Amino acid sequence: MVYLEYDFNVSPLQPATDMLIAELGELGFESFVETETGLLAYILKSEWQDHSLEDLFAFQIPEVKISWTRKEIEQQNWNAEWEKNFHPILVGDRCMVRAPFHQPMEVDYDIVIEPKMSFGTGHHETTHMMLQHILDNDFEGKTVLDMGCGTGVLAILAKKRGATDVEAIDIDEWCFLNTQENVERNDCSDIKAFQGDSGLLKGKKYDIILANINRNILLEDIPIYADCLKNGGTLFLSGFYLADLDAISSKCAAYGLEFEKNLEKNNWVAAKYVN
Repeated sequence: MVYLEYDFNVSPLQPATDMLIAELGELGFESFVETETGLLAYILKSEWQDHSLEDLFAFQIPEVKISWTRKEIEQQNWNAEWEKNFHPILVGDRCMVRAPFHQPMEVDYDIVIEPKMSFGTGHHETTHMMLQHILDNDFEGKTVLDMGCGTGVLAILAKKRGATDVEAIDIDEWCFLNTQENVERNDCSDIKAFQGDSGLLKGKKYDIILANINRNILLEDIPIYADCLKNGGTLFLSGFYLADLDAISSKCAAYGLEFEKNLEKNNWVAAKYVN
């Protein structure tokens, strides 16, 4: 079988790359590899229809520039290629996030993730920092929401850190199904996973909310998160750049959430707010 490989150059990378992955997935692209300059996307040549890529929403963002090249490639052992390039990560010398084919290490929290097409292995700066927040804060006996859960890795670590009731929500079906598989794989089957958006949160209350999404969705949903936090609750937000921190913090302040601290890595931010 012959595949088409599209090599997209995206500037700036986010949030356009995430949008591009979602839209290409709807067109039938099977797999994606994020690169330093953008994205590699793959689809069977026999499945490809001559769509106009410029019509995708990601191409309509005025401040974003996207270009691409295309080539045909023969079928490969994609699992072997993925395994060769997927490395385990260590967070704070206490938490290891690895794939099933990696050997475990002596750490406090060993998390096994099969990411498939879902975001959230810990390799991205935002996921890594959110994991660090979970390690640095008290989750014992807390009720927790992982909003935009991706692989479910944040929910899994929260559970391993002593959280009692944990819910994980993602609008993407791949992420929802992948989270279900990963919570079983990590003996956290009592984590409840749901497919949907913030509309599922009506009437619910949590001690802690984790939301690693993107700037625009966070700004839209902060009022809902504030309403869902119990008194003395904590909100952790990531998925945005340092330049967006003031806008995020201002929105939180308008709904009674006080900025406490943030982590920063390669211009990405993960911030903590309390009510």
